[in-house]
Amino acid sequence: MIPSYNPNDSEFGLKLLEDLTTNAYEVQQQVLEEILAKNAQTEYLKGFLNGHHDKIDFKKKVPVVNYEDVKPYIERIANGEPSEIISAQKITELLTSSGTSGGQPKMMPSTVEDLDRKTFFYNLLVPVMNKYVDGLDQGKGMYLLFIKPEISTPSGMVARPVLTSYYKSSNFRNRPFNRFNIYTSPDEAILCSDSKQSMYCQLLCGLVQRDEVLRVGAVFASAFLRAIKFLEDHWEELCSNIGSGLVSDWITDSSCRNAVSLVLSKPNPELADLIRHEFSNKSLEGIVKRLWPRTKYIEVIVTGSMAQYIPTLEFYSGGLPLISTMYASSECYFGINFNPLSKPHDVAYTLLPNMAYFEFLPVEKHHEEVASHNGVSDQECPKADEEETLETVDLVDVKLGHYYELVVTTFTGLYRYRVGDILMVTGFHNKAPQFRFMHRRNVVLSIDTDKTNEEDLLNAVTQARLLLEPLGFLLIEYTSYADTSSIPGHYVLFWELKTKESNDMIELGTSVMEQCCSTVEQSLDSVYRRCRRKDNSIGPLEIRIVKQGTFDALMDFSISQGSSVNQYKTPRCIQSEEAIRILDSRVVGRFFSKSTPLWEPFRMETK
Repeated sequence: MIPSYNPNDSEFGLKLLEDLTTNAYEVQQQVLEEILAKNAQTEYLKGFLNGHHDKIDFKKKVPVVNYEDVKPYIERIANGEPSEIISAQKITELLTSSGTSGGQPKMMPSTVEDLDRKTFFYNLLVPVMNKYVDGLDQGKGMYLLFIKPEISTPSGMVARPVLTSYYKSSNFRNRPFNRFNIYTSPDEAILCSDSKQSMYCQLLCGLVQRDEVLRVGAVFASAFLRAIKFLEDHWEELCSNIGSGLVSDWITDSSCRNAVSLVLSKPNPELADLIRHEFSNKSLEGIVKRLWPRTKYIEVIVTGSMAQYIPTLEFYSGGLPLISTMYASSECYFGINFNPLSKPHDVAYTLLPNMAYFEFLPVEKHHEEVASHNGVSDQECPKADEEETLETVDLVDVKLGHYYELVVTTFTGLYRYRVGDILMVTGFHNKAPQFRFMHRRNVVLSIDTDKTNEEDLLNAVTQARLLLEPLGFLLIEYTSYADTSSIPGHYVLFWELKTKESNDMIELGTSVMEQCCSTVEQSLDSVYRRCRRKDNSIGPLEIRIVKQGTFDALMDFSISQGSSVNQYKTPRCIQSEEAIRILDSRVVGRFFSKSTPLWEPFRMETK
């Protein structure tokens, strides 16, 4: 199911995508047939299908599962039992997810063949971009990519994040030349295990080759903004290196240092002065375009929780398009954005039907109040404004405008596995549906019967931040937690702000911040507002302003606890007492809502 494809042949790549999406139903049936034929004798499937591989029986007898259901099988493999428990192919490594189970990263099975599938997927991004942006073979991409040190399971099997797995693989390190996809960063800088040295060296290489850079990016928007912050903190030293032609002494990773020294090659005081001039300006607005004047776009994921970074990215970008090219996870690579120049809020991904067998759990979106789910933990509940059924729908049978939770059967040993992503169908490319990523299934905040999800919190914060922007402030990061130390409990939001014109933090008036608190509350759903106004079961919402750099400290803490630098995303809700202490120790202002949000009982419309 992995077609042979030369990534330099864009015309053939586009034809391949047309064939896959035109024949989506047939490809999906072939995928399921191949997976079942290969894996029917595995312990897992044999327990349900008794060694048969009938596709109808598969959907009747194999249950839809979540991670807790498959965790015991994966742990057995991690402990040294054979791969045949879940996969006829040898499980060569485990991929640690950004999601957790029992406080530990989830682990997903992977095979050698799966690396080939990922390579095929990455290669198909190229012809899509070439269709919309000319001349990408006339320069390089400054992509900031990072790895995390791997861990070893009791059996000695490697467990590491999906991107670390790919960058360390021979598929990446020995990749054939692709004139459309040349990086400014040497592989040695990408593969440097010290994230600070890696960041410094990659930015240094990107600045030295600024005249060749046609596109810039990172995996997530948050990672790219961390790079901008790193530039703000280290531009003088970077300029010194460029001017002298010598790399700083603290870059001690020898392979990285040697590779970067070759890029630096000789002193370039003129370039150093040019960069100094750009940073001497009072404002960093448009700094990306100013530093890399030939760049055509910024490639970062700005969907889902990453959408909150869009205003800050736009401030730094100088009007460059923000492009989200792909939708993927540790479980599987899913789909491609066939219209990469679409506005960030309009991004939709077309699932490639040969990547896995896809099913969809319908999720009914409601605006009325939904009763709490008795006896079910928040981790596994639908959102307060969603109801679900376990009857799945096939890829080609989803309906426009409907919401679904993604379920995958992969080539690597996951069968009818709930990914936890809520998607909305926005259209079709030939026979293949296109989806907008809405949010993760898990609840973000809850005090009483309220269930606030990531999407609702983002929308509420977005409304409140509009009050700050005319005053010259940017909300650059936020997170939250449900504070139940008092009765009633209340929502706490931590905000890190920055002024548009300088690095100096100017004190905001109390009335403005209290209005922000009230705006967030009024923008939340009916259940929350009822709890606040009628039930008095939730106290006034609080916003705590933190010092600049606080969320960098939060990231450092998360990484110290085992998170991946490359996959790190600021959590929109925190529960760790230590993380809350880190944030609280940097609070410079506390503000509460002074008004109670409006609420009226839901009334069913008559038909």
